[in-house]
Amino acid sequence: MTPDALVRLVAGRLLQYPDARLHEELPRFEAALTGAAPEPARLLAEFLAYARVTPELELAAHYGDVFDTRNRRCLYLTWWTDGDTRNRGLSLVRMKRIYRDFGLEFASDELPDFLPVALEFAALHPEAGTLLLEEHRAGLELLRLAVTAADTPYARVLEAVCATLPGPSPETKAEAKALAKRGPKHESVGLSDPLEPFGPGVELPWPTTRLETPERPVTPERTPA
Repeated sequence: MTPDALVRLVAGRLLQYPDARLHEELPRFEAALTGAAPEPARLLAEFLAYARVTPELELAAHYGDVFDTRNRRCLYLTWWTDGDTRNRGLSLVRMKRIYRDFGLEFASDELPDFLPVALEFAALHPEAGTLLLEEHRAGLELLRLAVTAADTPYARVLEAVCATLPGPSPETKAEAKALAKRGPKHESVGLSDPLEPFGPGVELPWPTTRLETPERPVTPERTPA
């Protein structure tokens, strides 16, 4: 697994609702970061240190305060591009088709544009996943800036995620919004070139959602601690 993939997997788990299982797995996340690039690893380590000393209920309440659409801190990528419009429904369908085109069947109560889901896909399929994140980079960078302005340790997680993308992150909202006008540097993710399906022998240490092949369900085995 590449250093960027490790960062994306760990960040994706940390950006989910912090339950008791999260606290139990903190040592595993810390161990995994030994294979990540130094700067993203440092950023994620800062958040892990905060999570380790923060009581579960307090961290959960903080998560709810931070990621709130009313304050423009939304973890759903198409919310940034489409808002609450009919177009967003079409965008969500497209993301499901992208996962399916790479041999993954989206099966979750969560929406397919939930950032942890996109990060998991980007870890499993780095090239296509990076293109997908770049398509939504303007919103992702605006989220990073908004979370940073909220003065929360969750900003370190967003900074680590953005560090896995090509080029420097914008420093202001105006620069981030300009990304949307320019669009992604590369073609959008295709829907006709499936890679190797998710199957036996492919481990997903911290699954965000249940992904299945159309033929039979696949339950990833957890990596032993």
